[in-house]
Amino acid sequence: MKPLVIFGNAQAAELALFYFQTDTDRNVVAFTVDKNYIEASHFQGLPVVSFESVEQSYPPEQYDMFVALGYSGLNSLREQKYLEAKAKGYQLASYISSRATILNDPKNIGDNCFILEDNTIQPFVTIGNNVTLWSGNHIGHHSRIADHCFLTSHVVVSGNVVIGNNCMIGVNATLRDCITVGDHVLVGAGSWVNRDVADQTTCTCAPAKFREREERVVEKI
Repeated sequence: MKPLVIFGNAQAAELALFYFQTDTDRNVVAFTVDKNYIEASHFQGLPVVSFESVEQSYPPEQYDMFVALGYSGLNSLREQKYLEAKAKGYQLASYISSRATILNDPKNIGDNCFILEDNTIQPFVTIGNNVTLWSGNHIGHHSRIADHCFLTSHVVVSGNVVIGNNCMIGVNATLRDCITVGDHVLVGAGSWVNRDVADQTTCTCAPAKFREREERVVEKI
């Protein structure tokens, strides 16, 4: 495997460094960001170079890249940098935790994916490019997740679900079986989605209600 350059200089990049260093054979050698966002010459003990000229120091023939960004703008920034890195000729590495349960063909998982511990990916699942699965999700059989998506923790995707491009699925959301979620959809934390969702839709559940504590109620409990 070629050495790896990580795009980013914030917490997502720090986490990517940790996972690649501790759970893969990848040798991370540097970070890169747009020159206007370079705050120091080094990050986590490794050099930081301008993304505009990264190929001069770390040519794509000799190095791979991983874009470590979050879900800002429904993953639009991560998508932009992913496409720019590919245009420069870089192969985009994926990280798949050794503590994840992967029951489908790894060839059905795209590049620049970030799949953390305790994910369960059942047989016949397809995961596109540039997809983040934070820890503890269940992806049901025959489901498909398109490109540039971000699933936070403890999301349940039932069987035969289709999730479109640039979706963000919040913590503890549940998607019932045999539904289609369109492109650019935001599913809020704790939501129960039981029907198809159109493009550019936001799905939320009722927020928690708060009231002043009554001491007599506390004593009863």
